[in-house]
Amino acid sequence: MTMTYAQPLARRRYTRARLAVPALWRQVIRTGDKSEHAMPPEPDRSAFTQLEIYDGVLSAFERRDEVAEVLRSAPDRALAVRRLRDRFALSHLQATALLDLPLTTECRDRIAQRAEELRSALAR
Repeated sequence: MTMTYAQPLARRRYTRARLAVPALWRQVIRTGDKSEHAMPPEPDRSAFTQLEIYDGVLSAFERRDEVAEVLRSAPDRALAVRRLRDRFALSHLQATALLDLPLTTECRDRIAQRAEELRSALAR
């Protein structure tokens, strides 16, 4: 009888971008209005960094077809991030956030609203 063993799990490298961006999108892409879901306090991310990410994503939304083409042609996530950064002059956080985001108009509207809220809060 042959004994087989499970292969060890690959160790993933948990970078700041990998941990922070999904938490950020959970705040933005929530369904329902704000009366149902109170916004939790921001995770350890400054408002300026969030606004930088939102602005990059909103600029990429204007060229949604080109973004979709880059995502379709990239064989893996790392190459997709590199191509998005090169083609659209995005930061690593902006490109990573764009990968985790559905390219819908509803999502774009929510991000634009959240960016405007942050701008008004920072202007005070």
